[in-house]
Amino acid sequence: MTPLPVFVLLSLVCLCKSDDRLTPEKSLNAGDKLVSSGGIFALGFFTPANSTADTYIGIWYNKIPERTYVWVANRDKPIKNGSPGKLAMSSDSDLVLSDSQGRTLWTTTNNFTSATTGTAAILFDSGNLVIRLPNGTDIWQSFHYPTDTALPDMVLPLSTNDGILMRLIAWRAPDDPASSDYSMGGDSSSDLQVVIWNGTRPYWRRSAWDGSLVSALYQSNTGFIVTETIVDRGGELYMTFTVSEGSPSMRMTLDYKGTFKFLVWNSNSSSWEAFIEHPSPICERYAYCGPFGYCDAAETVPKCNCLSGFEPDGVNFSRGCRRKEDLKCGIDNNFSTLRGMKTPDKFLYVRNRSFDQCTEECRRNCSCSAYAYANLRNGSAYANLKNGSGAADQSRCLIWLGGLVDTGKFRDGGGENLYLRLASSTVDKESKVLKIILPIVASLLILASICLVWICKSRGKRRIKEIKNKHTPQHLQNSKLNELENESIDLPYICFEDIVTATDNFSDYKMLGKGGFGKVYKGLLGGGGKEVAVKRLSKSSGQGAEEFRNEVVLIAKLQHRNLVRLLGYCTYEDEKLLIYEYLPNKSLDAFLFDATRNSVLDWLTRFKVIKGIARGLLYLHQDSRLTIIHRDLKASNVLLDAEMNPKISDFGMARIFGGNEQQANTIHVVGTYGYMSPEYAMEGSFSVKSDTYSFGVLLLEIVSGSKISSSHFMTDFTSLIAYAWSLWKDGNARELVDSSIVENCPLHEVLRCVHIGLLCVQDNPNARPLMSSTVFMLENETALLPTPKEPLYFRQRYDEVEDQRDTMGITLNKMTITMQEGR
Repeated sequence: MTPLPVFVLLSLVCLCKSDDRLTPEKSLNAGDKLVSSGGIFALGFFTPANSTADTYIGIWYNKIPERTYVWVANRDKPIKNGSPGKLAMSSDSDLVLSDSQGRTLWTTTNNFTSATTGTAAILFDSGNLVIRLPNGTDIWQSFHYPTDTALPDMVLPLSTNDGILMRLIAWRAPDDPASSDYSMGGDSSSDLQVVIWNGTRPYWRRSAWDGSLVSALYQSNTGFIVTETIVDRGGELYMTFTVSEGSPSMRMTLDYKGTFKFLVWNSNSSSWEAFIEHPSPICERYAYCGPFGYCDAAETVPKCNCLSGFEPDGVNFSRGCRRKEDLKCGIDNNFSTLRGMKTPDKFLYVRNRSFDQCTEECRRNCSCSAYAYANLRNGSAYANLKNGSGAADQSRCLIWLGGLVDTGKFRDGGGENLYLRLASSTVDKESKVLKIILPIVASLLILASICLVWICKSRGKRRIKEIKNKHTPQHLQNSKLNELENESIDLPYICFEDIVTATDNFSDYKMLGKGGFGKVYKGLLGGGGKEVAVKRLSKSSGQGAEEFRNEVVLIAKLQHRNLVRLLGYCTYEDEKLLIYEYLPNKSLDAFLFDATRNSVLDWLTRFKVIKGIARGLLYLHQDSRLTIIHRDLKASNVLLDAEMNPKISDFGMARIFGGNEQQANTIHVVGTYGYMSPEYAMEGSFSVKSDTYSFGVLLLEIVSGSKISSSHFMTDFTSLIAYAWSLWKDGNARELVDSSIVENCPLHEVLRCVHIGLLCVQDNPNARPLMSSTVFMLENETALLPTPKEPLYFRQRYDEVEDQRDTMGITLNKMTITMQEGR
């Protein structure tokens, strides 16, 4: 056998080396770069566009055409005069950057003094550069030493036990990485807020933390979510953000102008787009509106206004506002409630107070001008701030002594109540004025609303008639009037004859399925032969007209990748039809509960389906223009597209919540037995937590591959929930997992889903997590999970027809709730 040439052997050796790491034997030189294993980020030498002499070592996005740096090592000590630099690992496991003269320009400090064979500096797909020992211990990471950018999963401390806070520091100019005067991080004078500084002066301030540990910042119609969280680690608070799976590249940055931005990469325009930006508008800048003035972002054009009971103290707001009537110490003053406010700066944080005690704390201090209160337990079960004695402190009482600076009013309904101290006479005068003005304004609004409704109805009727006349043959135009003529709908009306043609006159071989309210057919619509699904509501259904109107009006307003898309509608005589996008894989239950097809649903696919359903519900509950309760979430109402992406369908039973409405009651309980929450089935009370319960049931079904009422549970357990609880309680949750996936799935991930499912089906609605928290727990393996309480179980006492909804009030003689101990 002919031996290989030496240069070929050397090439093979090089190919075997990973290009995502540095070792003591392998340094990084000019022209070289490390690339993370997935190709997301690169580390190497670079020279800014405006400089030919200064060279830096940094990390940038490797696949994005616009060179975007996220970290710079030697930002304040560049390699000068084009000298070639070298990044190498020293004998004591530090990274050292040196120039051609051997001078050290930058080095890590990991306090690790002994050399260890196998230590490497690794660049991960998260953008984090980590020095890792052979035993897996990380002794240094770039995420702990950021420059101007924070990436998903990087933590920024708000408070630390040692008082040392890490900050983002902006570049000096677009092409100059040197540190500027702008910096951003936790406020050393308070554990509760984030501040941007210009030198030592505050430039912008985020309102004080109110205990919310999870908040979904943004969700577009493509379905990506940015979830911001506050992490409590033994009394130290950290802020971090995560993004949903499959999201485009995102970063949080402080630019050279001192503007804090959340940016997302738009591949269509090949540019970074800001979806959150502060300070914006200009009156958001720190103390811009002066003492007792506030930036009113709720206005069409944001501007400075005076707080209630105050008036401008000059021509402009540079001097802020002054009281219309001075406070008098010893006289019982009143408090005016200002809603949706950004809490002012320079507060005094008083711990261990109830709301009434917080009020009294301000009332008895003549210098107190306002107070705010938050119960940190409302944010999360994990809130665990410590007071001086070491006991858990779950309250946050803030009081202000003297002037109120840097407050504002949010445009999106956020913020919290600020209780402003005013002279009693001022409050009385304002109350009298309101008593006069409010009835007048209310009367005018009612008259205006009546006029607008009349105009909208008239236009809606004309529009629908025009559409029908355009698309419907003359001999059909005298048919029964459309039941939606009183609704204004931005949705195409499709001619009945076109639907008949598309479905071959509703032929049986075109039927995709049927349910309680009718049948669904596949059709080819129009000259282009577009595949659609046609839902034909049953004429005998008592709920048909109501469901039809609900779906057309409601779903036409929704746009999300995990919701089925409604393409059009039609009414003709007694016919009511809805035209949806066609999804080739039909519904989830067709795979999940079919022994011949469930192998298609491997764990990766099931987990994708679980997270997609959760994101769809989060959109309905929180991120759409309307707060929508689905009320009939189940496997047959989750459709699957060609890539097995889930889409929630069937909004006939959905309800809209308006304003501050959190809960509603009905005497007509509708839905599918087994998926209905206890408070809804027994009392007719429903809320977003009703959908959370249904999601928990569905999650347990997806993990187990069994229906909620599968017969093989009935010998010893009332339902799948009872079976799951018994196994989980005894530490045997692995037995719940579908046998077709149990051998080839990450067991910790599956068991985490069982845990989350049990959290969602708890009896007390308040104990169930919101969908924002559920999405966060699904997408963050490190997030702590509360311990669920044993759920109640429904016991069925009558034979249920598959997929049939009960539209009558459910009474106690049909159903009972039992508490049952698992074996």
